[in-house]
Amino acid sequence: MIAPRVKAVGGEHFAIVCVDPAKRRSEWMMADYFGNLLIEPVTVEHQAAALQAAVEQVKATTDQHNIADLIVTIERTGNYHRVTQQTFRRAGFEVRLVHPFATKQYRLPADAGNKTDTTDLFAQHRAAVAGFGLCELPLPSLYRQLQLQVRHRRDLVEKSTAIACQIREHLHLTMPRYPSLFSNFFSHAAAIEIARAVTCPEQITELDIVGMQSLLREKGIRFQRRTIEKIFVWALQAAKLERTELHRMHHAIWTDLHDLFQSMQTRITRLEAEIAANLVQTPYVRLLAIPGINVVSTADYAGEMGPISHYANANAITGRSGLFPSRYQSDQTDNPGTIIRSANRRLRASLMRIADNLANLNATFRLLAAADEVAKVDKRATRVKIAKRFSRISMACVAGDQPLRHPCCRDANSIIEKLRLFHYQHATPIEQALVDLEHAVGQLPQPTRGYEAEMVAVSLQQQSQSRRGPTKLGELLPNILAKLKADEVHSEVHPKEEQAASD
Repeated sequence: MIAPRVKAVGGEHFAIVCVDPAKRRSEWMMADYFGNLLIEPVTVEHQAAALQAAVEQVKATTDQHNIADLIVTIERTGNYHRVTQQTFRRAGFEVRLVHPFATKQYRLPADAGNKTDTTDLFAQHRAAVAGFGLCELPLPSLYRQLQLQVRHRRDLVEKSTAIACQIREHLHLTMPRYPSLFSNFFSHAAAIEIARAVTCPEQITELDIVGMQSLLREKGIRFQRRTIEKIFVWALQAAKLERTELHRMHHAIWTDLHDLFQSMQTRITRLEAEIAANLVQTPYVRLLAIPGINVVSTADYAGEMGPISHYANANAITGRSGLFPSRYQSDQTDNPGTIIRSANRRLRASLMRIADNLANLNATFRLLAAADEVAKVDKRATRVKIAKRFSRISMACVAGDQPLRHPCCRDANSIIEKLRLFHYQHATPIEQALVDLEHAVGQLPQPTRGYEAEMVAVSLQQQSQSRRGPTKLGELLPNILAKLKADEVHSEVHPKEEQAASD
């Protein structure tokens, strides 16, 4: 709201600098609150000297026209607006963002069918006067890193999935139906190595069972005899089928794609470990106590949300993500519509992914989804309902300082145990895993640490009784258990008693 500020200094002494950015240059102007031009629309190149000259021109015009207060509004345009945004912000100006939808709505009534940079600037000025120049809370560096890492990981996962589909297509042309022999073909090292070593089923029959066993032993790959027998039986049948005459070329293509696929999977695994290292430094790590939520989905949610202090309540979360229906009302007509279109789509997608996980893996939400399915409720409406409930749960969990009490957490997971297993699966170095676990302990509410200490003690006992499981990471548990108990005892000591003890 700028009306109180305008009233305090007067409209002729309140200025608005409007910027319409593009990739290499921006169009900008300066006018007072009433729309009187102080600087005509002009183009500025995205170069340090040109942008600094624009800043100096604004300062000179401010002194010349006795401007007592001003704001800079920039239309949000992907990431191209950030150059001018950072330049004016470093110069000490208050920078606000105008959504392109707001600019369009204020341009159409005045300049219908005439869309130019100049008309956009005038529309942007009208939008700012009406209150659509919005402040943007700065995102701390930790959350910004987390956001970029999660988005990069998702992009790699989507690309690797596309490559996996291409691998299956080319492999089918050389070895029909071979990948369908295994529930998870790409994680079956023995099956992949045999497929890479041959170009057709006849070569498998020539190798025979003994030859395949020798091949896998030479590569140092563990296998079971029943796997080899399954492949051999398949080869006897597949050898009778017709195949393309270019099967050798298809074999060369899919093996090249598989090398690329493996490289991307290695990078994804390494990136997930880096994501976990940033997640444990935020209070969002507490959400791991909810069954059905893992490290990646929690980090995705945390990166798109930012600090929980930016939200007044849970309705602010679903409001920003646009998880509420549109509405059309006129006179006695009042029709609820579909979910609104204008929203933070990345935050909405993060919430909906978590809703899918909870509906499939959390007992409470699985019952809710099953009841809605029986009642023939649209599956999308069910997911929105779950996402709404999760927003309230996450608000209480992340912003509060008490253990989470909700039916979905009746069989709460141990946060420390989840992180420990995560690091075991990702082969994280023990030193880094210990640092991450200690950071996670520091983010836990004090009343939660007693429960976590009990769970860690049980896990440590199980590790000592069995040789199975992540024995190397089990070495971390005594340190984490000691830290949890030390923090618990420290909290029970009265400050005066603690001071007396230290004296």
